[in-house]
Amino acid sequence: MTNATVKETTAILDLKKLALQEKSYLSYPPTVYSELEPFEHNDPGHRADPTKASIYNNAEKIFDLTPNIGTEIHGLQLSQLTNQQKDDLALLVAERGVVFFRDQDLNYQQGKELGRYYGPLHIHLTEGHVPNEPEVFPIFYDKSDEANKISSYFRTASDGWHSDVSYELQPPGFTFLKLDTLPTIGGDTLWSSSYAAYDRLSPALQKFLEGLEVVHSAKDQGLGAKARGITLRRQNVEHTHPLIRTHPVTGWKGLFVQPIFVHHIVGLSKRESDTILNFLYEHIYGGHDFQVRFKWTEDTIAVWDNRVTTHCAIFDYLNIDRRHGWRITAQAERPYYDPKSKSRKITVLYFAAARDITQRPSETLTVDSDWTLARLTEKLVDMYGSPLEKILGTSMYAVNMDYVSSSDVSTTNLKPHDEIAIIPPVSGG
Repeated sequence: MTNATVKETTAILDLKKLALQEKSYLSYPPTVYSELEPFEHNDPGHRADPTKASIYNNAEKIFDLTPNIGTEIHGLQLSQLTNQQKDDLALLVAERGVVFFRDQDLNYQQGKELGRYYGPLHIHLTEGHVPNEPEVFPIFYDKSDEANKISSYFRTASDGWHSDVSYELQPPGFTFLKLDTLPTIGGDTLWSSSYAAYDRLSPALQKFLEGLEVVHSAKDQGLGAKARGITLRRQNVEHTHPLIRTHPVTGWKGLFVQPIFVHHIVGLSKRESDTILNFLYEHIYGGHDFQVRFKWTEDTIAVWDNRVTTHCAIFDYLNIDRRHGWRITAQAERPYYDPKSKSRKITVLYFAAARDITQRPSETLTVDSDWTLARLTEKLVDMYGSPLEKILGTSMYAVNMDYVSSSDVSTTNLKPHDEIAIIPPVSGG
């Protein structure tokens, strides 16, 4: 048994036009589906070119929005990606957490086709969908009492941090969200890097958290739906996942908790569990150095990896105007923790910024003695035959993923057997 087979519409609805009507077009049929069964997930990121050349060589402009999370790409239409570009996008999103594409012509039927490339499409447990299209989840809030009632569940913006439907046995990997109608002001979205959230914890706390498991539950969501007279489409809405999660493509560790669906830590008392979880939530809320706040423009699509990010919509516009779009979500593997997986801050040591080595493949070095960054610099010069300034420009990423000037490279020691990824620079601006 697989995800429910549903009737396809032959005509593509103009959702943006429908969203301007006084009456909501969302459909809430009393349909109950079979429980989702396990499946083997083959992540397209494993097929990616490490240089992601199919994207970087064809985009007009690519730039990172913050050091830790968020990349924006101009000049590519998601509706026209080749399979190689889809694979390379999988790797890029896995590394950067969320990638943004403005001025996109992708419609929701094309979005479904694109989403299926990355995994089975998820049907939301309770929320309304496009008529006869249960995989297409509209994002629609306006001045209505119903919209204000739903958003009031989040008393403060920080209450809304989550990764999509993490209570499933195999929660989503990628989500594609297109917004086509925006308020005149407000309506931004925040994303947080789960890689960096893990990296910012002390080694002693990291070690304590690794191996712990957390119960993710949609029971509260189900009760809320029942109170609104909405059908609960499936009954199996609670599963246990590792607190620290390994990404199958990057092999990096990430913090896999959030306040919406996490219920408790397995094996701890309620007081112990609440204390630790509340600390971790505050860690995410206050992690401004590993967050990106994105200001939307109409027809922008955000693609994010729920396995290594949390996000938070900001409902600051409900008394001003409406905000509308649609979401496609693809399921991925069951979350797991691999003790051999690594922190991103050790794996990603340098991100070169010089164009003269753009076409060089990614390489990995294994440290065979106590190295300083100065020693690694010498190795880079040996590899590329260029002065440090030509390879790295005026700054570089160091072990702590902060910007470090070239005059400071001798201050950080590397441990024997650390694997260091030498990643070629981006092109396209």
